This record gives sequence, C-alpha cells and structure tokens, in this order.
Amino acid sequence: MTDTAPPASALADTVLARLTTVYPAAGNPFRAQEMVAYMKGAAPFLGIRTPERRALSRTVLDGTPRPDETDCAAIALRCFALPEREYHYFAVDYLRRHVKRCSSGFLPVARRLVTTVSWWDTVDHLAAHVVGGLVAADPALAGEMDAWIDDEDLWVARTALLHQLRFKDATDADRLFAYCLRRSAHPDFFIRKAIGWSLREYGKTAPAEVRSFVAAHGSRLSPLSVREALKNL
Repeated sequence: MTDTAPPASALADTVLARLTTVYPAAGNPFRAQEMVAYMKGAAPFLGIRTPERRALSRTVLDGTPRPDETDCAAIALRCFALPEREYHYFAVDYLRRHVKRCSSGFLPVARRLVTTVSWWDTVDHLAAHVVGGLVAADPALAGEMDAWIDDEDLWVARTALLHQLRFKDATDADRLFAYCLRRSAHPDFFIRKAIGWSLREYGKTAPAEVRSFVAAHGSRLSPLSVREALKNL
C-alpha cells in the first residue's frame, strides 16, 4: 500500500459515521481547553478523558467485523484528517489492536500518520506499537528505518529511534547504538529524550551493554540522553 490517500472502505464509512456522532456528543468544552493547554496547542480537543473515550470507542466498534489492511488505512487516515485529537487517538488505538493484520506495505501510511499533526502523544505510540510491529513482522523494513533516522523531520527520526522499544531480546543493539550516535548532536529535546529513552528501555534487557555504550560514547551524547539512559541502571 503506497498511496497515502484514504482508500475506499465500507467499514471505514460505518466507523467514521458512528465515531463522529458518539464522540462529539460526549465532548466537554471546558475540559477541551485544559487538554489543549496541556498539549501545548498541538491540536484542538473535544474534551473526552481517556477512560471515557475508550468506552465510547467500544460502543463505536460494537458489532463491526475485523478489518483488513485497506480498512485500517482508511480508518486511520480519515481519523487523522479530522481536527480534534481524540479522533487521532482512536486511530492509534485501532492500529495498535490490528497492526498484525497489516503488511509491510502499510509503512507509508504509518509515516503519513507520524507526520500529521506531529506531537509525542501520537508519534510515540505509532513508533513503538505500529511501526515497531511492522518491522518486527518484516525485518527487511529495518532498511527503511535506516533512512528514517536521517530524516529532516524530527518526528520521523524519533520514530526510528523508538521503533524497537518493545523488542527486548530481539533488539538489534548495533542498529540502536548506531542510531543514537548518528543523532547524538541533534539539538532538539525530543530527539535527545528519545535517545535516552531507547537506551533506558534496552537497558532493562541488557544493562551491561547499555552501561558500556554510555561509558564509551557518553561524551558524544547530550546530558539529557545520558541521564535518561542511566536512570534505572
């Protein structure tokens, strides 16, 4: 699937019709203002807290069939085309649940989502659960991550850094360490934080290797990256 325009999908028609009825009815304008402020104005909100939103999502999806890859793309892209952030969260949750139904050809769609209204609240889940899931299922996609790590879009690069967060023993440590060094001089907080986070998470599986890496290369890493990497070691 290389075209990132929403494909036709009867399931998406049903889901979006329900979603855009159920979610707005539960919105809270005062809470929405608080959410906008918390997320630094990244997107408007309807004002639905996560537990309530997920309960509403179950209502939206009640009785719907399992999606195929086309359905997943249509639902996600159409949700991200809507302004309010809760629709984006719905799409991310949906893809997390159904990523195993998607092939490696879904990666361009995932990239489109990563680069749409980009902020940590959606990008990090897409990185660890969707992009990471695709790469775990098709290791050949690691070559795409090698391109993403050098991308000028910091959120694409952050996704490459974080895509192995859940890999544990299956982590490609050489690739992880190489990525951290390749972006170690990046000035942005979100890249520096991602470097430290990816190392900290791998440190739960291989603490000695992470300590050794930081000891050898700490002078090239930002203090933030080092602090995050060694937080639990």
